[in-house]
Amino acid sequence: MNVHALPNGLRAAVQVLEARYPITIIGILPRGSAVHVPESSAIDLLAKKRPGLSLLAVAQAEADFAKELGRPVGIVLTSEVRGEEAARLPAAARPL
Repeated sequence: MNVHALPNGLRAAVQVLEARYPITIIGILPRGSAVHVPESSAIDLLAKKRPGLSLLAVAQAEADFAKELGRPVGIVLTSEVRGEEAARLPAAARPL
């Protein structure tokens, strides 16, 4: 994803998301990394979960973030990535 194509207010939206949910956004992933969000206009984020984060909270965070940005959002948690992807995804993430 081209950094210049990111919506205005992304950093502010990330701060709100991190304050509301026990999650830390690490960076932006190449489109298609969050395979559960098929829309081509989606933003895929790599995140680290903090204590207390549930699967329901991740889904709610995606929905809240998508509403804030006006486009779909997929969150990939580092704790849920295995094998070759565990090394590839953090290396592919662009810092905010």
